[in-house]
Amino acid sequence: MILHFIFVIKEEDREKRKFEFEYIKKMGQFYKVWIKEKFGRDYEIQCDELITTPRSILQRLDIPTFIRDHEQRGKDIYHFYLTHFKPLWTDCTCDGYNAENFGLVYWQPLQGNDPLFLAEKNCTSVSHVLLHEFLRILGHKKFIQEVHDIWTKHLFEQLEFEQYGEDFQKTDDKPMFLTMDTSQLNL
Repeated sequence: MILHFIFVIKEEDREKRKFEFEYIKKMGQFYKVWIKEKFGRDYEIQCDELITTPRSILQRLDIPTFIRDHEQRGKDIYHFYLTHFKPLWTDCTCDGYNAENFGLVYWQPLQGNDPLFLAEKNCTSVSHVLLHEFLRILGHKKFIQEVHDIWTKHLFEQLEFEQYGEDFQKTDDKPMFLTMDTSQLNL
């Protein structure tokens, strides 16, 4: 099985956002380990950039554009788009969208040069959408509501995100990756 992270980036931003793509590649390898540990599934990880050029308002990139791209690339591969814009419509409070073998989140651009920002703002959202998909695969009937209930606790009730270091192990030190608290799930 393949999990393909696709960093959607404006052509004019590509050079200045190289650090983010390097983080995405590391994050992909982290999620390979995390998925195996949490769900017992082994995924091959791929990471690519999808470079976009300016478009007219009538050709705006949005979920239907990426669903078509997903279908053209192959529905049996889990494509996960990290976009430079918030989707017009979303079913998640993390500015994300999920469907079978398809995920999309708004990837917030790096502020400064601290990878902790990427972990807090982006890696957590990726875990949110991934949890939707893996709970769906496991047959959880309320996979959307269960994830959203935990997300609400993270945002409003001081539930800590799970912290992982560069070695992909849990840590109490400065984390490189943050995920939703899976101990709150009925796995």
